[in-house]
Amino acid sequence: MTADLARFSINQMTVKQLSLPELVDACGDLGVPGVGLWREPVQAYGVEAAAKLVRDAGLTVTTLCRGGFLTATAPGERAAALADNRRAVDEAATLGTDTLVLVSGGLPPGSRDLRAARERIADALAELAPYAEEHGVRLAIEPLHPMFASDRCVVSTLAQALDIAERFPAHQVGVTVDTYHIWWDDQAPAQIARAGASGRIHTFQLADWITPLPEGVLNGRGQIGDGAIDMREWRTYVEEAGYTGPIEIELFNDTLWTRDGREVLAETAARFAEHAG
Repeated sequence: MTADLARFSINQMTVKQLSLPELVDACGDLGVPGVGLWREPVQAYGVEAAAKLVRDAGLTVTTLCRGGFLTATAPGERAAALADNRRAVDEAATLGTDTLVLVSGGLPPGSRDLRAARERIADALAELAPYAEEHGVRLAIEPLHPMFASDRCVVSTLAQALDIAERFPAHQVGVTVDTYHIWWDDQAPAQIARAGASGRIHTFQLADWITPLPEGVLNGRGQIGDGAIDMREWRTYVEEAGYTGPIEIELFNDTLWTRDGREVLAETAARFAEHAG
């Protein structure tokens, strides 16, 4: 492993065309030390089997994505969401990661009340956070860009994420700092400092912002160095706030997914070293 890659982690979705064994092999060949895993492919492979695979390869599982979707109003839907998040905590613990990333959920059908939706997230975390602590897992609220507020995540800024997280101990609930979602927010650097002061930066993720966004916008994350975000600037913010953990590259990009996965992984590692290392 080169010094440039010592803190590098590849999120599984960046190279989702690779099977889990293929991803593990490619990481070993390229000297990639960490992986962020997603629940669906891990479940398909088998959680225990996936845990053994990455453990035997000497890989660190930096995060598990994702929990969350906690804004439902119907009692049955709320109970199902809580149960699913408990399963996600169990899976994170089995995989050996201490961080479960939460995408909080959008507005329930027919609702326009963002504040009430955020309160339901806090109510759910009051039940989930102690359970996560019992299993050695931290919950990391990820604010998503405001374009996702209606359907995917009513938490749009780090300030909103911290307002919820700070109701709980830092070892239970913190935040995800993802450049793609916060780079536009001129309050974000101060909020990173706020998060760091209480030990709540649980993971740091990179993706670039390129335009025009594709139809549907979800799969528009740019390869590092291709867009508008100064990656070293944001790395400086989190490090000045005391963060010393892995730096995870998470790209949802249809064009990257059509390419050879090992090639994309090698390119991403090189871009990380060039633009954020």
